[in-house]
Amino acid sequence: MITANDIENFNNIDNFKDCKMSTCNDRSHTESWHQEQIFKFAEGAERSFPELRWMHHIPNGGMRGNDPRTRAIQGASMKRQGVKSGVADIFLPASRSGYNGLYIELKRPDLKPKKKTSKGGVSDEQADFGRYVIKQGFKWVVSYGSEEAILEILNYLQEVELNK
Repeated sequence: MITANDIENFNNIDNFKDCKMSTCNDRSHTESWHQEQIFKFAEGAERSFPELRWMHHIPNGGMRGNDPRTRAIQGASMKRQGVKSGVADIFLPASRSGYNGLYIELKRPDLKPKKKTSKGGVSDEQADFGRYVIKQGFKWVVSYGSEEAILEILNYLQEVELNK
């Protein structure tokens, strides 16, 4: 298993050197910033892990305009296009250790719960989605910041590959 101490070995991967773990774990950054760091890392790590080419963001939230009217119009349009509340932020379609793929629900580090029983910013819809995809054979995790997400991705990709 790869840990935060091992992550420095990946600083030679293009685009990852911009995301030192000390800054990735900075609580002042937005969820969008953390997600950008994850995809910078993925772009640079594709040579080592070709599966990262197909990792993608699922646009199911975020700002949809500067005023309530614009947000309502955009939200209704996205709903008609199939956007579902609760779907995880990131999906990696690669089979490993009996899982069909990896879903990551990304949260800012400052939302990390102090107790195991806390929700940690996870909505009821997100928890429902997680339970559903786990039953369908996918791995679903909540990562608090880009550091946790990158470690989760690296550990997942190093698990035994299926169907090779």
